[in-house]
Amino acid sequence: MDILASFPEQVSELVNEFLAPAMIGTDTFGLTQYIFWMCVAIVVLFLIIWAARNRESLVPRGRFINGFEFVVEFVRNDVIKATLGKTADKHAPFLLTIFFFILVNNVIGVIPGCKPGTGTIGVTFALALYSFIYFIVVAVKKMGGLGYIKSFAPAGVGFPMNVLVGIIEAFSTFLRLITLAVRLFANMFAGHICLGSFALLTSLFFTALISAGNFLGIASIAWLAILVVIYAVEIVVAAIQAYVFAMLSAVYIQLAEADAH
Repeated sequence: MDILASFPEQVSELVNEFLAPAMIGTDTFGLTQYIFWMCVAIVVLFLIIWAARNRESLVPRGRFINGFEFVVEFVRNDVIKATLGKTADKHAPFLLTIFFFILVNNVIGVIPGCKPGTGTIGVTFALALYSFIYFIVVAVKKMGGLGYIKSFAPAGVGFPMNVLVGIIEAFSTFLRLITLAVRLFANMFAGHICLGSFALLTSLFFTALISAGNFLGIASIAWLAILVVIYAVEIVVAAIQAYVFAMLSAVYIQLAEADAH
C-alpha cells in the first residue's frame, strides 16, 4: 500500500529522535531531552512527597494522599518487608526512593512529547550503580572488606578450585550491575519505540482517511484503538519496571546480609 511507503523512513527518524542528541552542549557532556525530563520528574516527585506530607491530620484524607499511602504501603509490605524481614525498616528509605524515582520517570515518559529519564542507559546505569554500591556497602559493614572478598569462595573448597569459584562469584556479582541497568533501559526504550511506531501508523491512516474518505477509516480507528491499549500497557509496564528494580535491589541486599551469617 502507498500509505505505508513512507513508514520505514519515519520509523528511522523516530529512532534517531529517541537517541536524543544534546540540546545544550555536546553529546558527551550536555543536556539531552532525557536528562531534562528526568529533572522534571525529580521536581514532580518532590511535589508529590510535599503534597503527601503537607496535611494537618495524621489520618490520610483525600484520594491523592490515600492513593500515595497505598502505593507506599504496598512497596513496603510486599517488596521490602517480604524480602528483608527484620531489617526492612533500615533499607526502606533507599528502596522507596529508588521505586518512586523510576516510577515517576517512567510515567512521565508515557506522556506524548515527553521522554523518560530511564530511557537512556546513562541514567539506568547510574541507578544500577547506586543499588550495586549500596548492597556492597551493606555486605562490607557486615563482614568487613576482607571477609566480603573471602565470601566469594565457599568454605571447604580447596585450592585452586576456590580461586576459580571466587572469580566466577565475583563476576556474577558484577553482572548484577549490568543486568539492572540494561533491563530497565531496554524495556523503556523499546516500549516507547513501539508506542511511537503505532502513533505513526495511526497518523498515516488518519491522513489517508481525510484525503481519500474511503474504507481506510476503519483501519485508522483500529490503529487508534491499538494505540490506546498500548498506552495503557505502557503505564502498567512503567509500574512493573519500578517494582522489579526495587525487588531485585531488595533481593541483592538480602543476599548481602545473608552472606554475613
